[in-house]
Amino acid sequence: MRRLASLTLLAGALACGGSQSAGVDAPAVVAGADTTVTAFSGEHVYFGDPNRRTVDAPLTFPAPGLRYSAVTLHLGLRCPTGGCDWWDRLGRLALVVPADGATPERELELARFITPYRVGGEFTVDVTDLQRLLEGPQTLRVFIDTWVGPGHANGAGWLVDARFEFVGGLPTPDPIAVVPLWSPQRVVYGDPLHPIDVAATVDVPAGATVRVRSLVTGHGQGNADNCAEFCARDHQVIVGDAIDTKRVWRADCATTAVPGQQGTWQYPRAGWCPGAMVTPWITDAAPPPGPLTVRYDVAAYENTCRPDAPTCAGCTLGTGCAYDGGAHTEPGWEQSALLIIQR
Repeated sequence: MRRLASLTLLAGALACGGSQSAGVDAPAVVAGADTTVTAFSGEHVYFGDPNRRTVDAPLTFPAPGLRYSAVTLHLGLRCPTGGCDWWDRLGRLALVVPADGATPERELELARFITPYRVGGEFTVDVTDLQRLLEGPQTLRVFIDTWVGPGHANGAGWLVDARFEFVGGLPTPDPIAVVPLWSPQRVVYGDPLHPIDVAATVDVPAGATVRVRSLVTGHGQGNADNCAEFCARDHQVIVGDAIDTKRVWRADCATTAVPGQQGTWQYPRAGWCPGAMVTPWITDAAPPPGPLTVRYDVAAYENTCRPDAPTCAGCTLGTGCAYDGGAHTEPGWEQSALLIIQR
């Protein structure tokens, strides 16, 4: 596997611009006061002119170095004049790390969601272990992969609310740093010309444990086995020598997603439901100090229903091998991962 990142661990160096060492001899931490930080309030996200599928907002989180026993993200999706988007769309909230000349702009994905069909919804996400990212001045980005807007027959997009609720206290274990492993990316699945090769290396201090917080969802349909939206596959997060295997599949949509939707919201899918947050995949490990390599892998699969397949076979939903952007789209895994260093 190729190395995607090699990062020297300094608490807050990537998280919030601080300079405190990540070693176990760091100064005693201080509990912050209860507070709420609002990022978006009725922010209209839509496709059009101007294009507002992506909207950034500056905000100021609590001062660096404070600790909280709980941090909760409250996310709301409401319908604008003209109605909500008719379709289920992938969305995310991410912090923006600006380009610094040597490194391009990056996103640190805090939460991922799929919009409901034609109705709004309210959601909460526990982001306590990401609190070292949520410090000082930051830029929060909301993205929804919508293709409708004001005046469209299929809805006018979404109104987005987002706020962070901080409860003062000392968390156990203490998250001393958050390091990005890989930013949001779509990994092609089933094409021999695009093998999956995802890895990152981080220096871990003595006396620390680590937590990998991954978001993995499958997308694309009409392919062999109807991958990747509608095929269950075993995935692996490999932390040093420790292997964590999980079947990325969501069969509880009928009871956990926003009720009263239109469309096929009750169908099981690869790690997501329309009208629900994507549940983070948590992998805990206690590696020895020094360089730690984290890898991602997934069960082998070849999509024989693709444009360059030697023999076109296995197509579903009545498609042919050409990707048409409608019933037949390329299979892939949308993924990101953050490494939390704890003591």
